[in-house]
Amino acid sequence: MSKQRTSKQTAAKEAAGKQTPKPVPAQAASQAAAPNGSSDGPVDGSAGGSPTLELSRRRLLGTVGAAGAAGLVAGGAGGAVAVSAGQSDAPTALTTIGSTEVPFREERARHQAGITTPLQANGHLVAFDLAPGADRKTAAALLRRWSRTAEELMAGRTPDADTGVALDAGPSSLTVTFGLGHSFFDRTGLAKRRPVQLDPLPDFSADALDGERSNGDLWIQIGSDDALVAFHALRALQKDAAGSARLRWQMNGFNRTPGATAHPMTTRNLMGQIDGTNNPKPSDKDFDERIFVGRDAGQEWMRGGSYAVFRRIRMLLDDWEKRSPAEQEKVIGRRKSDGAPLTGGSENTPMRLDANGPDGLPVIPANAHARIAAPESNQGAAMLRRPFSFHDGFRDDGAPDAGLLFVCWQADPLRAFTQVQRKLDRGDALSRFLRHEASGLYAVPPAPAAGDYVGQALLER
Repeated sequence: MSKQRTSKQTAAKEAAGKQTPKPVPAQAASQAAAPNGSSDGPVDGSAGGSPTLELSRRRLLGTVGAAGAAGLVAGGAGGAVAVSAGQSDAPTALTTIGSTEVPFREERARHQAGITTPLQANGHLVAFDLAPGADRKTAAALLRRWSRTAEELMAGRTPDADTGVALDAGPSSLTVTFGLGHSFFDRTGLAKRRPVQLDPLPDFSADALDGERSNGDLWIQIGSDDALVAFHALRALQKDAAGSARLRWQMNGFNRTPGATAHPMTTRNLMGQIDGTNNPKPSDKDFDERIFVGRDAGQEWMRGGSYAVFRRIRMLLDDWEKRSPAEQEKVIGRRKSDGAPLTGGSENTPMRLDANGPDGLPVIPANAHARIAAPESNQGAAMLRRPFSFHDGFRDDGAPDAGLLFVCWQADPLRAFTQVQRKLDRGDALSRFLRHEASGLYAVPPAPAAGDYVGQALLER
């Protein structure tokens, strides 16, 4: 190994260990992932680690516009680490997007990837039910296979019996996140160890839920900046489940591609609204307390994990698009152009909820979505929203079957999602433009230690 390559590997390791990204060229910076996502959008709204330096040949087939970028490191705070290391027989490197790798195991934070990882351009949400006759041993074997496959794919390596779908792509920020549903604990004889946080969500007046597209014993969230890489992971995990679990439902989503804007910015949803302004940030002093399960939760196997709430929310876009921008802004409580609150400032200016206009009425209407969903209106309740948009064609009346695959993360759904959604359910101006069509709640265990699999501490105790 040459001295040059050794020094680049050392630098990459040091950068990952410090969790502080090195400066990147302007071209690479324009491809950095935008902030996580969804706060003031339909509510009902970055995992670091040591990069894998032994890269397979297929990860080295791409090219970059800048000459010979063989050791580029990029990422957001707590975000994915982008690494490109050259083999002696492959002089070129992948583009920044293709070479970005998110570790499957995070030894320090212990959180699974796909929670604080920056939003990816493509995603799949999928739920499985254990096969008839399957038991705890079957579930353990399946999660062991899934964990092994996810680790291989996220590192850009090819698993056994591969389909060849993504042979010439890098890891492309691939994340695979596993969750356990309420029914999983009954199926595996572990009902006594089911967390109270997994108690079913209450019924909401706006719900029109399809049971066949809700819940599930096991849940997987897949995200990647390359659609083929995302599909490749979905197909590999489905094949791993054969004989052990059957598909219950599957949905496809998307976000803006990194690098599509002149600089990183908060994404927009299909209503055209900037969506994600007020999300909790890993730099917040109480971030871990709000989002991840702590020592005092009474479930040691979930320590460092989180709870995911999923909602398929169809947007009534034909009705929404008939409203003027001014009407839409009053419904949301923010300007459509830049996401700033109606009380003024820029996107990140705090809302002045006590500000009144010349008519004596609140500048941000009392039923505005942003006001009702704000932590200040919910005793500080907050959740990390990380959605994908979806479009599944057109309905019989010609209306788009499109909206948000809403996913939010919290340490306790009762104190976060449920509390906020109950308030929204009672008077959110946005509700008339939404239909909640599917739902799920899942316990997402921490990332496994080296040699372990997701959920091992629960299944093998």
